[in-house]
Amino acid sequence: MHEWKGYGWALAGTVAFSSLYVFSKAGLNQVHLAQFGLYYFGIGFLLNLLLIFVSGKTSQVFSLPAKIIRLLVMLAVIDLASNITFFMAIHAIADPSVTSFLGNLFPVFLASLSIVFLKERFTLLEGFGALLAISGAFVISFSGDPDWRKFFIPGTGLVVMNTLLAAIFSMIVKKNIQKVSPEIFNLNSNGWIFLSFLVYFIWSDKPLAIPESAFLNILASAFFGAFFALLSFYYSYKYIPASRSSIVQSLKGVFVLIIAFFYFGSFPVALQLLGGAITVAGVLIMTLSQAGIIRIGKAKG
Repeated sequence: MHEWKGYGWALAGTVAFSSLYVFSKAGLNQVHLAQFGLYYFGIGFLLNLLLIFVSGKTSQVFSLPAKIIRLLVMLAVIDLASNITFFMAIHAIADPSVTSFLGNLFPVFLASLSIVFLKERFTLLEGFGALLAISGAFVISFSGDPDWRKFFIPGTGLVVMNTLLAAIFSMIVKKNIQKVSPEIFNLNSNGWIFLSFLVYFIWSDKPLAIPESAFLNILASAFFGAFFALLSFYYSYKYIPASRSSIVQSLKGVFVLIIAFFYFGSFPVALQLLGGAITVAGVLIMTLSQAGIIRIGKAKG
């Protein structure tokens, strides 16, 4: 019974995070990145601050040792770069489902970094899944032009940078998760990124006023992406292992595809759909193998 709660939370988080791709795309179509970031991270910071108060973890904020504060500042810098490249990619790539499918490079980078720096082990099957995911990413990002200067669709490099930075961030958090609570990690990132976007907003000289529809899209993005999705994933970890939760999360691209179709009426071209299916299959193989559901080949270190 408790396992189903875990899968329920993982599914809720996956649908919520998928919504981020769609609502942020809609918001960025209407306002400048400086305006979007100010509102998005401002709302995210307030929601996470409220969570800190409600969860009774306020005292933790004021009792962090200097070593942990340095760690949090370093993570904030990485997360800032990761978020900037993420939203730039969302803006650059026409269909948010394509961005999401390319984002399946994240578990590949995370697994690779964990093997190198955390000395984790992997199986031949996981390696095969990683190769599938990378192959699918190449198919998705192919522009149709054989000229190497135009080989990839615009925004591909931004997604690669985003997923690599997000993997580095996650690997560091994974190594230090016992030292700081997830709520503190979230509050730290949202707070520093909000301050950075506040400076960017002032420098950009953009107006504070934005269309109501844009604000509603940003509000939905911040609620689903910066708050509810992350909270749901943390709750899923209470009932099922993270590897099992990741199986559900690997279906993110499918949900983005469905939500984007109903919200924008858009659909990727056949080649991008094929590539997306390959990346989803690759990530599913990786996560199913990590969860111990399917096993072929011995673990490699």
